[in-house]
Amino acid sequence: MIRLDTDKKSEDIKNDKGAIAITYLKEHKTCHAVIKANYKHVYGLGEKFDSIDQKGHTCINCVEEKFCNQGDKTYCSIPFFFTDAGFGMFIETDCVTTFEFDDEIRLSFPEDALLYFFQGEPLSIIKEFNNYIGIINTPPKYAFGPWVSANRWNSQNSVEETIRNLEKYDFPATVLVLEAWSDEATFYVWNGAKYREKDGKEPFKYEDFDFSESQCWNDPKQMVEDLLKKGIHTVLWQIPVYKKMEEGIYNLQNAMDEQYAIDNKLCLYKTDGEPYRIPEGNWFAGSLVPDFSNPDTEKSWFAKRQYLLDMGISGFKTDGGEFIYEDNVVSHDTKTGRELKNAYCQQYTKAYYDHLGKGHVLFSRAGYTGAQCTPILWAGDHQSTYEELKNVYTAAISAACSGIVFWSFDIGGFAGALPSADLYLKSTQFACFCPIMQWHSEPDGGQFKDILKSAEGNNERSPWNMARALEMPELINEIRKWHHLRMKLVPYIYKEAEKAAEKEIPLMRPLFMENPTDDKAYEWENEYYFGNDLLVAPLLEENIRNRKVYLPKGKWKGLFSKKEYEGNSIIDSEKEEYPVFIRQGTDFDIDIEWE
Repeated sequence: MIRLDTDKKSEDIKNDKGAIAITYLKEHKTCHAVIKANYKHVYGLGEKFDSIDQKGHTCINCVEEKFCNQGDKTYCSIPFFFTDAGFGMFIETDCVTTFEFDDEIRLSFPEDALLYFFQGEPLSIIKEFNNYIGIINTPPKYAFGPWVSANRWNSQNSVEETIRNLEKYDFPATVLVLEAWSDEATFYVWNGAKYREKDGKEPFKYEDFDFSESQCWNDPKQMVEDLLKKGIHTVLWQIPVYKKMEEGIYNLQNAMDEQYAIDNKLCLYKTDGEPYRIPEGNWFAGSLVPDFSNPDTEKSWFAKRQYLLDMGISGFKTDGGEFIYEDNVVSHDTKTGRELKNAYCQQYTKAYYDHLGKGHVLFSRAGYTGAQCTPILWAGDHQSTYEELKNVYTAAISAACSGIVFWSFDIGGFAGALPSADLYLKSTQFACFCPIMQWHSEPDGGQFKDILKSAEGNNERSPWNMARALEMPELINEIRKWHHLRMKLVPYIYKEAEKAAEKEIPLMRPLFMENPTDDKAYEWENEYYFGNDLLVAPLLEENIRNRKVYLPKGKWKGLFSKKEYEGNSIIDSEKEEYPVFIRQGTDFDIDIEWE
């Protein structure tokens, strides 16, 4: 890794693939860099949904919330890329940057930003980049089993019903995510609990809450303990706001928290001295935003939430964070809105990640540089369509090319009408060979009903509800196979996850990442290595059962058929139940026999 001198007019660098000429121009506090190099492909820039190869694209590196069909927008933006020409670059700044990838590469960034240059093959560049960013830890082993989630679970009865269905239909699960668990005012009090309000950073204990009259949760601590006995870990949804309550609704603890945040400057402020509030027209409009760069904010914020961990909660789903819409915002550590536009979400998730410590899980939507050090990243909100399935695959590979090691998405999509049986199956199969496997769904009726209505009635993407809604009871048996296969794969996935974290490389790796001199590896973007031993060629098209697959050099064996294949060849996967292949000469020894 070389730090480039942008105060020069130009620099010339040579590697074994040719010459790279860089010129700089600084004007109006912006540096413009032009890179001339003989390159064909470029990868990275964060979790991109529009294309894996960004050659021919203009990329604006900016963290943005976009509900479904993200296009060129992204929840997780990282100003880093590498090419097939043996070099990559990273702009160290929190401000928005622009990358134009045409015959020349053109970068625009703040003149005080640092520009770094990497040389070598893709894996070595990613490893060097991640090594510079920070330590990557492996999530606990239970995180690699099946996750179950649905926004409609808003009571202990609904959780207990879910557990009964898991057992009735013989579906394994290691993580259960609760989104609608809280009072929707503080986001740390169980809905329906009675308690004496506490000021400031005074912590709560579980014993402070009375659930005797709750219509939602009668004993959540016992529920969490019972789930743990069944091997199921509970994760709770979070959002970084001091919420502005809806008109006509008042919550005393919410009001006390907001006033304490203002009095002690625990929230973000504007340069005119007024507290920053999320502008109208955005999610959680009017709410204050906690300033996690202030140590006092962290103390107060987590003092209220520590009792949740004490009662056995295994982690948090940190949603949102894309809440900085104005440049005149300022944080405790003197960052402005221009920087916080990108940096805030990472400050938020890092605060949670550091507080949780080992043995717990974090599941985050938004991220920026450093997201690889606060795993796990999930791809956010998507419709139940084949186009969106392709979009999340693109996101998975582009995130991997940006150094993200652990990634996930919602099986079958999160929003809109329920997926077809074919789409649900294909999503399940793909998820079975992703770092994290999870099904999830928006609230009944839809997250944003005016924009996109959901299915009528029960919107849950659970296998049993899908079978009921589609009137296909046989679907349960087919989906069950893949959940049980996932459990068989957990030892392999965890072993490979530990290796990936130690080596600072992605768990999902596109073919060109390991075969950079093989031209076909760049053509076959729709395949990837899952750890060291497996090659996966997901089925992403409607109603197909097999596909063409390019197998790189070496010898391969079908995971399901046990058929042997020669590498450096294009084959048809018609003999395979699903196109997954074992690299021969490895120690993969899991017996894949359907029960």
